[in-house]
Amino acid sequence: MYIADLHIHSRYSRATSRECTPEYLDLWARRKGIHIVGTGDFTHPAWREELAEKLVPAEDGLYVLRDEYRIKDGSVRGDMVPRFVITGEISSIYKKNGKVRKVYSVIILPGLEDAERISNKLEQIGNIHSDGRPILGLDCHDLLEITLELCPSSVYVPAHIWTPHFSMFGAFSGFDTVEECFEDLTPHIHAVETGLSSDPPMNWRVSALDRFQLVSNSDAHSPAKLGREANLLDIPMSYEGLVQAIQTGEGLYGTIEFFPEEGKYHMDGHRKCNLCLSPSDTMKYNGICPVCGRKITIGVSHRVEELADRPEGYVREGAKAFESLVPLPEVIAASMGCSAASKKAGKEYAHILSGLGPEFEILRTLPIEDIRRVSGTRIAEGIQRLRDGKVERIPGFDGEYGVIRLFSADELENTEGQMSFFDMIGAAAVGAEKDGCTDKTVGAEKDDSVDKTVGEEKDGSSDKAGGEDKAGEKNAAEEKGIDRKGSCVQTAALNPEQLRAVTSGAARIAVKAGPGTGKTKTLVSRLKYLLETRRMRPSEITAVTFTNQAAAEMRERVVRETGKRSAGRMMTIGTFHAVCLDFLKAQGREFFLAGEAELRELAEQALDECGQTMSAKEFLEQVSRQKSGISDAQTGQAYDRYEQLKAEKKLYDFDDLLLCTADLIESGNVQPGWEKSFRYLLVDEFQDINLIQRRLIKIWHSFGQELFVIGDPDQSIYGFRGADAECFEKLAEDYPDLEVIGLKENYRSAPQILTAAETVMGRRESLHANCPDNVPVRVVQAASPLAEDIFIAKEIGRMAGGVGMLEAHREAWENGDRKVRGFGDIAVLYRTNHQAHLLEKCLKKEGIPYVVAGREEFLQADPVQGSICFFRYVQDEGNLAAAQECARLIWKLPWNTMTEELIRNTAEKLRPSWNKKKPQKFLEEWTSEMGLEEDQAMAQLAGMTVFYRTMDEFLSALELGVESDLKRFGNKQYVSEAVTLMTLHGSKGLEFPAVFICGAEKGLIPLESEKHPADRDEERRLFYVGMTRAKEELVITSSGELSEFLEELKKKNGENGENELPDSRIRWEQAAERKVEEDFHQMSLFEL
Repeated sequence: MYIADLHIHSRYSRATSRECTPEYLDLWARRKGIHIVGTGDFTHPAWREELAEKLVPAEDGLYVLRDEYRIKDGSVRGDMVPRFVITGEISSIYKKNGKVRKVYSVIILPGLEDAERISNKLEQIGNIHSDGRPILGLDCHDLLEITLELCPSSVYVPAHIWTPHFSMFGAFSGFDTVEECFEDLTPHIHAVETGLSSDPPMNWRVSALDRFQLVSNSDAHSPAKLGREANLLDIPMSYEGLVQAIQTGEGLYGTIEFFPEEGKYHMDGHRKCNLCLSPSDTMKYNGICPVCGRKITIGVSHRVEELADRPEGYVREGAKAFESLVPLPEVIAASMGCSAASKKAGKEYAHILSGLGPEFEILRTLPIEDIRRVSGTRIAEGIQRLRDGKVERIPGFDGEYGVIRLFSADELENTEGQMSFFDMIGAAAVGAEKDGCTDKTVGAEKDDSVDKTVGEEKDGSSDKAGGEDKAGEKNAAEEKGIDRKGSCVQTAALNPEQLRAVTSGAARIAVKAGPGTGKTKTLVSRLKYLLETRRMRPSEITAVTFTNQAAAEMRERVVRETGKRSAGRMMTIGTFHAVCLDFLKAQGREFFLAGEAELRELAEQALDECGQTMSAKEFLEQVSRQKSGISDAQTGQAYDRYEQLKAEKKLYDFDDLLLCTADLIESGNVQPGWEKSFRYLLVDEFQDINLIQRRLIKIWHSFGQELFVIGDPDQSIYGFRGADAECFEKLAEDYPDLEVIGLKENYRSAPQILTAAETVMGRRESLHANCPDNVPVRVVQAASPLAEDIFIAKEIGRMAGGVGMLEAHREAWENGDRKVRGFGDIAVLYRTNHQAHLLEKCLKKEGIPYVVAGREEFLQADPVQGSICFFRYVQDEGNLAAAQECARLIWKLPWNTMTEELIRNTAEKLRPSWNKKKPQKFLEEWTSEMGLEEDQAMAQLAGMTVFYRTMDEFLSALELGVESDLKRFGNKQYVSEAVTLMTLHGSKGLEFPAVFICGAEKGLIPLESEKHPADRDEERRLFYVGMTRAKEELVITSSGELSEFLEELKKKNGENGENELPDSRIRWEQAAERKVEEDFHQMSLFEL
């Protein structure tokens, strides 16, 4: 018979002992008598490296510690050599079916090679370096799928399934069935881990668990805690035998259990109120603590009662055996009147082990007389009572360990200060710290979690007529400008202003739509109206947007709204540049769209030949301004040479697409019939158009019948590109018959957010809030940029209800009524991309997954630009200009016949993969081919591939995409829930339940520099855009002198006799260090 403890942690996990090393795990496994011990934490690279160094293969799939690392201290009799099996635990925090889920999973693997392979995949999903148990925003279904795909012989076990806040059946963040969690992959789950607060009889009451094996493990955070729970196995010593036992029960004799009452979450209650309740008591009090009025923490017993369909005392047919034990150090401590972590108890423990052998033999099988001869009467008597089940059980609750008594109060009075087996947690902490062990001090994170006491609250922003859909209508269309993650609209419900805009018969219509007023909903409804009511041909409609993402979503929504896929396919929907690119190609123009590297080289050549000292970057910016019609552009003679060099290579830059389209149409040298697709022209984000785009609109509309534009002058934030906040007034000058319609009903933001945002704009109540009241806007000042970013990272963890068990417990107590958010509900906005660097480090440190959106600096790196050039050449082998630039940047070779042949051969080799493989796989092949695997910029480029289905689509985004089109996962390439990081400019058109705006200080907001003095009106609008991205919570942070916009808010907050912004609308705070200590307290026998 073997004993196995498969769920433990290394020293690389949070809140673990520094002695969680292979040497000490081996030592304590021998002391305990554990034959197979899990390694834990296989995902952590440093731990895998240590395991590879210190372990050697033994039986198939098992390892042993190398002899030179084995600790020989004389405390263990016999020569048993523990086996190690590769294991790890992963924390999944994600949103599913409208609720934030927090589930821990244990994965068992046949070898370190498999651990390496799975870890490499998971590293693409999240940060696996900061914690041995990584936090991923990944659905458990997807985690299981990845595990099975990469290692079919792996074993996946949902961990401590009843823990209230981090488990599959957890009361606050779990599911009601295994099927709800794992869906179609449920048949691949064969076992569940019961956890410290439940035992097999409790699980037998749930018939849905009959087909699963019940396993138990310690979840030890220090070597001394090994074997608190374990498995009894009658198997051949091999990985295959272990898997057979866990998956089928063949060879699984039974389990060693905690008394469930010992667990920290067995009963309901509030530890700070010293209140322990039965499930019936909790129901009597309607879940509210009668002492403090907060929500009661629901325990495992209560949750089992909710899901049970069998009576208490039911015995499952063919159930495995189980034994309930307490650790020997606890028995010794109670008998000797000291702490289990004290030197006195430790000395006696070593004495007993050296005289009798491993702990489990002493507790389970050795004759009591033999024990008495070595340990004395009281310890022997305690062990006998333990074996007989003659124990008094005082249940744990709300993070408070329970107490198991082996002696009555009278017996204790006659002993010399015997203590509880589970010493006061504070006392244990002192001893543990001395030994480098903090297991129970900070929580052996098995049933040690508190999160989401609020449960899943109602959606904070009610959907009303003209606004978003009812929450939960999964397939409803998303509003652009609404949260991309799932905020929905229902086109059947339009308010009067929206209905007027949708159904107006005017030839020219301009809709001024404030943030959250249903702008894209109105635009899509107008398209539907044209198609279904007025029966216009889809091929005669063109809708122009400002991002590829918005265009794709609009097309999808048209298909959903009309039910006609052909309508979405035949209609022209795209950005100005995409529409012009297709137009020029259709007109037979032969050219190649130049990449940034090619343009930069041509600019340098032109500047050098003309003797101008301007940098290539600045020159290209000036060229773009000149082509956009901005009068102050200064390019000098180099402009003409630059254009000549482009023409020689048949290259167009981004702005040429628009200019050449306008010039071609005005020249009349166009193929007949082109104008049909512009008969009904609709323009989104009208406030962002520049002079050339305005010129195009006028040209297109002059050949068409109707013009419909929609936007918000208060969100005009691209003045540096030539956009004009007065564009609506100028349109009215061009078309005196223009019908102007205003949308004023806001369905996005809480009143607190709208009030603050409107105040920044210097007005009140121009928008009417339809969402319910929520928390005040928070303005938080920090002492430094680092303190600011640490605050943001910590606060995101708190918004998520705590990313670790202790944080979850604290958060549930301190902010029990706060809504728990998924990572995908949260965005952090900043003025410049540079601000994200420090923030990313802080998020990684906290283990919080994030995604960066925007055109970042890494895209300018030579390997990235060279790769993009190669991609263009693979897509079109006639694009020799791209091949030449690729040769310079990647191969570092001069262009000649041999170089051309080399690049052509490489392209031919990879072209089948280009056409067949997903972008992520193609990038892997390309970087491997060119030896670019270690290049950081290429790794960041690879992080973008997950958002695109084909390489053509990916290249199009790189060529034509604007900031919000381009996304990069921080250290990941697999879609999962993540916090969004992006600039204020990139956030326009999006929405998130919770938004942070960081760096709201002088010099950044408004952005000031010597070269470019701030346009304060535009910067004010930009700040307004950022504020109005928030639905329910807005947190503005600063680490320097407050932004002048915040100073204005402060004046409205009660200074100078004004009080337009009371504390119920905005709250001013200082970022402070939060106490990390927890006042966990374990009652002693004398307190009871």
